[in-house]
Amino acid sequence: MTIATDHTFHIPVLGIGYSVDAPIKVAHLGISTVMSLVDDSLMEELRRHYMEEESLPYTPIAANDEDSRARRITAYLNMVQRMVRERFHALRTSSFEHDAELQRYFELLPDSSLLRRRYREMVAETDETRKKELQQWLRENMASGAIDVNIMTKLDRTQYAKDGHALDTEYNDAHAALRGYAESDLESSVVFSAGMNPRLYGYLSSFDDFYPDSHGQLRKKITIKVSDFRSALIQGKYLAKRGLWVSEFRIESGLNCGGHAFATDGLLMGPILEEFRTRRDELFTEQHALYLKALEERGAPATPPNLHIAVTAQGGVGTQREQDFLLRHYGLESVGWGTPWLLVPEVMNIQQDTIDLLSRAGEDDLYLSDVSPLGVPFNNVRGNTKDIEKEELVAKGKPGSPCVKKFLSLNTELSEKPQCTASITYLKKKLRDIRERFEDAEPYQAEYDRAVDKACLCEGLTVSALAVKDIEIPKLSKAVSVCPGPNMAYFSRVASLRQMVDHIYGRINLMTDPDRPHVFIKELQLYVDYLQRMVKEQMESLSTRKASFFETFHDNLMEGIAYYRTLIPEIKEESEQMRHRMQEMLAQLEARLLALQPVTA
Repeated sequence: MTIATDHTFHIPVLGIGYSVDAPIKVAHLGISTVMSLVDDSLMEELRRHYMEEESLPYTPIAANDEDSRARRITAYLNMVQRMVRERFHALRTSSFEHDAELQRYFELLPDSSLLRRRYREMVAETDETRKKELQQWLRENMASGAIDVNIMTKLDRTQYAKDGHALDTEYNDAHAALRGYAESDLESSVVFSAGMNPRLYGYLSSFDDFYPDSHGQLRKKITIKVSDFRSALIQGKYLAKRGLWVSEFRIESGLNCGGHAFATDGLLMGPILEEFRTRRDELFTEQHALYLKALEERGAPATPPNLHIAVTAQGGVGTQREQDFLLRHYGLESVGWGTPWLLVPEVMNIQQDTIDLLSRAGEDDLYLSDVSPLGVPFNNVRGNTKDIEKEELVAKGKPGSPCVKKFLSLNTELSEKPQCTASITYLKKKLRDIRERFEDAEPYQAEYDRAVDKACLCEGLTVSALAVKDIEIPKLSKAVSVCPGPNMAYFSRVASLRQMVDHIYGRINLMTDPDRPHVFIKELQLYVDYLQRMVKEQMESLSTRKASFFETFHDNLMEGIAYYRTLIPEIKEESEQMRHRMQEMLAQLEARLLALQPVTA
């Protein structure tokens, strides 16, 4: 498990660039984070920035150098690892009396932490001998936060040589990112998200660090982000058969999250967590047998001691009470907090105008959009500068963006070589095709609007990281995309690192909307809205297959409501008033679902 032992939360990926260097800012304080490995050009710019800032020699890795993507990622991760180690060592060897950063390390810990209690005991101790003993114990038991990385399995674009022929699979984007991580000095986890990629998973076996060393230790671990138990079981067994152990399954809400939203078929967070709680032993046992057999066939030197599968969750959590319940009732090792951190410029790469936009955003300003070139619903906020730029270009009759980075160039609808659906090149072809296929004004306009709605996320989600560090890239658009989850509607205050951690642990309250629904109720509300929208959009072409899907979706939501109805009395962390309100909101959402039943039945 890569989660720091005393903190009970972690910071997931936020966009591509918002959290790409977060470990440098918080890992030495024991806080675990996840960095996106999408954009190697961004990482190269940041490596140059930090090396020059430290007056260290910087040797550039050019985009056209051999295996540049993997090498850039390795170089960046090694730099981050070095910086974190140096900062942690300096912290660990500093003076308790005079170093405010060392004091902050312990003050950030949850009240339940033994380290924090011993620290408080040390501060109050008057006997100098005992005081020094406690200080030594504290230093020996400090731990830095995990420096985990994220790879979106679907972003596995084929690379081409200068003469136009496709390069071998190992040069695909996700494969190269995995190689970059595997060859780095990091001892942490790679977090796979966006579904199963068998070729990529098979490539894991090329790297010894994912197998136990002579002491039975795993230098690098595997975490898989999943939306249900079945997915975890399938992917875990698939890897176990290859001698690869999944150390953690990270459950993320399908809709109550930031970034791309991978909606389930109406399966809700509570019932999903319940299945993991009741079938956790099965998950371990089925993988364990396959894993040991595969290691034996491989001739691996040792079996890792104390094999364990951590289960963590993230998506929409906003209070200490919610986190404490998830940890207690479902036995989670950690809870991810993402969206609220976008209001912490001390940790995130975020500009003031974007912070102002997010601070003002209410429920109606946060919505699931169709702007992603991946064709997957994308959490968005109205008024972001990337959407404004896009709309201005459409108004001028020049829709689309120059496709420089090409990370989302995956569409082969109109060309043999994949293109990005937000690019100028693709949209020229697409709009010509629409003109030829639709004569009537109304359907033509609908198709046109759908096509030009796509935005360049490669630039939009990275430009903020460059801007806050005053890194100028010629011809790069300065328009910003930002992808907060619905939880942003209830947070408006810009916070420091200390304030956000204190909120997470219930020491202060940063919530600015007292009417915020409980995390489970909010997710249910989002799913009911989602189903209602799908039914409305597809009423005229409701095939038997679609009707069956809607019925399954509807039934899963009804089962989720029944589960919550019995669970709510067990949520002792909440007040009686909140539990009563949760029951009332359940009844209201159930009524909305029942009104949809004739359509879905």
